[in-house]
Amino acid sequence: MEKDIAIQVKNVTKEFKVPVKGNKNTLQERFLNPFQKTHYREFTALKNLSFDVKKGEFFSVIGPNGVGKSTLLKIVAGIYVPDEGSVEVNGNLVPFLELGVGFNPELSARENVYLNGTILGLTKKELDEYIDEIFDFAELRDFADMSIKNFSSGMAVRLAFSIAIRVKSDILVLDEVLAVGDAEFQKKCYSYFDSIKGTKSILYVSHALSSVSRYSDRVLWLKEDRTYEIGDPAEILEKYKGSL
Repeated sequence: MEKDIAIQVKNVTKEFKVPVKGNKNTLQERFLNPFQKTHYREFTALKNLSFDVKKGEFFSVIGPNGVGKSTLLKIVAGIYVPDEGSVEVNGNLVPFLELGVGFNPELSARENVYLNGTILGLTKKELDEYIDEIFDFAELRDFADMSIKNFSSGMAVRLAFSIAIRVKSDILVLDEVLAVGDAEFQKKCYSYFDSIKGTKSILYVSHALSSVSRYSDRVLWLKEDRTYEIGDPAEILEKYKGSL
């Protein structure tokens, strides 16, 4: 892989087995028909996908629901393994993909900051230094000692994002971070993007086309027929909007 490349995706295909509807989908059906075989169909999430993300590039992924956007991010983050093809990552990657993954619901938000931050590689000294900034950015200072299990999903994702951006990283993988929070939180996210643009590599999935247009250097459009286009943001976004 060339030195100026942060992420290289080569000929990636990913398929899933999906249970066919009507085959032991409920506990009652399983009890009444314990020996009935469950049938599956193959679902192709990604097919022969190739692209590079350059160092310092803001690379966005768009497309309708069900075209494999989140699957792609999970493959790049190492959560899924492709059935075919390969992914190479050059640098320290921090994924931000699931709402509050790594949080212990029984612990307070403050305790979870230390737990999650440690998992992401921050030291206790760094977390002591960042703790107030983390809660202020997430707009959750008044909820620091509340149990995470009482947080809404939006509160959890804001806290998780606020922790993640404190981690020393070369690459950020972001899935719909701007879909939660009010206008003030989104403004903070935009300010953060402004501050890191060109210094980190960003792989960003979003339905918020305004943010894609504002920040992207290039855009990947994943289509329902499992083909794709990569190109200039204005050009790709115009084509995408015309397809809706």
